[in-house]
Amino acid sequence: MKGIRYIIIGILFGVVMYKSQAVSWYRIFEMFRFESFHMFGIIGTALFLGIITVQSIKRYQIKSRKGQAIMIAPKNKSIPRYLIGGIIFGLGWALAGACPGPMYVLIGSGDYSVFIVVAAALVGTFTYGLLRTKLPH
Repeated sequence: MKGIRYIIIGILFGVVMYKSQAVSWYRIFEMFRFESFHMFGIIGTALFLGIITVQSIKRYQIKSRKGQAIMIAPKNKSIPRYLIGGIIFGLGWALAGACPGPMYVLIGSGDYSVFIVVAAALVGTFTYGLLRTKLPH
């Protein structure tokens, strides 16, 4: 029964993503063609809230519900790795029309062709796991 709250949060996340049209392939296509502000507004809002949350955790030393200190790992300043990873992620997002979170929302909304995208994402993750020791980190 402990996991029920995570299922409820996941369902709420899915409803918000679906209702805000953040999972719409057409909205994502508009974003990559710079034709609409809709997705940039959603992503910008999430980024802004994330920055405020992380800074609040650092500044006020907020603890977890269990009273443990929340540790934020120091940044790795390897720019090429972030550029290469971002480009690969962005290309996959543009080709598939969905990033990892919305893939499951699309399946839940009845778009079963996204199972192909999920399978490709799993193969990519497995491949990364095999090659991880050989990649520059």
